[in-house]
Amino acid sequence: MELSQDQIDTLLSAAQSAMEKAHAPYSDFQVGASVLYDDGTIITGCNVENASFGATICAERTALATGVTQGKSVIKALCVSNMTDTKITPCGICRQVIWEFSQTVPVICSNKDGDYKILTIGELLPHAFDLKSVE
Repeated sequence: MELSQDQIDTLLSAAQSAMEKAHAPYSDFQVGASVLYDDGTIITGCNVENASFGATICAERTALATGVTQGKSVIKALCVSNMTDTKITPCGICRQVIWEFSQTVPVICSNKDGDYKILTIGELLPHAFDLKSVE
């Protein structure tokens, strides 16, 4: 899917705004995500850490879970941003969750300055686990 520069800019801005709300008292690594759905809706999420680290939820999964609660299921694009100079990519668990929604979705990977690169989820998760293809 081709994204317009306006869509990219809007997703970047939304992800960076969500990042400011992150609850990251242990790592101090704030992450924000935004998801563009097929109806034009943008839903955001931030990481929410927990003292029991396994209970931590990433920004991408927060945004996707919120979308599900609102009846959304078809994603057109996802953006993830953070407060460092690194254009971060989703973690492995988030990549698998994103894959469940679309095997071709573009993922905008950005940093604190809004610099970004766009990769598809297929590029980020080659040979994804997919029950539809298990024989």
